[in-house]
Amino acid sequence: MIYFTYAEPYSGVLSSQAIDVCIFLRQNLNVKIRLVMLISIRNFFAERKKIKQELPSAWVIPMFPKMSSWRLNRFTLLFICLLTGERVIIARNVLAAHIALALRKWGIVKKVCYDGRGAMTAEWNEYKVVPSIDISRDIVQLEADAVIKSNFRIAVSNHLVIYWKNTFNYADQNHVVIPCTLNSGFRKLEITTEKIKAARNHLNFADDECILVYSGSTSGWQSFYLISDFLKQLFSVSKKYQVVFLSESNKEIEKLISEFPDLVTQRWLPHKQVQKVLMACDYGVMIRENSITNRVASPTKFAEYLSAGLKILTSDNLGDYTEFVMEHKCGMVVNSKEAIRLSPLSTADRTENIKLTDAFFTKQAQMMNYKKLIDNLK
Repeated sequence: MIYFTYAEPYSGVLSSQAIDVCIFLRQNLNVKIRLVMLISIRNFFAERKKIKQELPSAWVIPMFPKMSSWRLNRFTLLFICLLTGERVIIARNVLAAHIALALRKWGIVKKVCYDGRGAMTAEWNEYKVVPSIDISRDIVQLEADAVIKSNFRIAVSNHLVIYWKNTFNYADQNHVVIPCTLNSGFRKLEITTEKIKAARNHLNFADDECILVYSGSTSGWQSFYLISDFLKQLFSVSKKYQVVFLSESNKEIEKLISEFPDLVTQRWLPHKQVQKVLMACDYGVMIRENSITNRVASPTKFAEYLSAGLKILTSDNLGDYTEFVMEHKCGMVVNSKEAIRLSPLSTADRTENIKLTDAFFTKQAQMMNYKKLIDNLK
């Protein structure tokens, strides 16, 4: 079996949702699975080194130059299948699925599983993340084919399956829903009052301050204008808040820092250092605009916030996660215009949030879905 990615550089998300999935399937379900990644020639050796450090057995190969030539990569995958004898492919994203489906049509591959990470057509149209005009013209049909023609499917949310049904008339049940999970190396934090106090003191946060954090990218779907509006409303109620952005800077963050220099800070840290900062905070901010991209999403930061004991501040349109917050009382559903009051979390609250991570957002928690996936690809 091959887990196949195309045109996706190394990132924390790829590490936890592709590399770590292969390791987990090998170690826990005794699956013979090979990670094959076709990546850009640009920074190829640096990217390859990062991937091989985590999974030395991964095949990291240059893809054909220019996204407009993406179909030529069928021949690279064809050679790999002939060389390895593998005939089952889990394909991460729409283009990877099409490359694999071409090999099935040629009789080389027996089964293709489409690993759907989101609504690709909506994402390209709503946020203009278009790698090629040629592909953009065909994206609706490409995504429809990936959904309908694959033998099996992974969806990151129940709302993504609903999107498939409404947009592409998907009427099958050959899928599993597996949210973005933490790395298998995740170990449940043992939260104590002393540890929280030490983490806050290290960052110069007072015990009576309520600390909010945003951790992640500054991509368009992150809706920074809504986050900014919400924080301004929050500051109008009380100045007993501190907000930390663990991200690259952008205009919205810079403007907030200039207006509230004593309340807002921004840092960019290596991924391994993030949890220590999160542990000092109380609420993770996940407020996004109402778009299809966001309604079907499975943000990895949701699990990371919970794993550090934080409650989540989310909007009413974040698909499965808005419903999760309401059902499990692990945060609040807010909007960018309302003024609310927040208090620092107790140790008991933090412990309950961490338990939710263990129950829903680890790969062990999703074991039955992984078993169903493998059983359907045999």
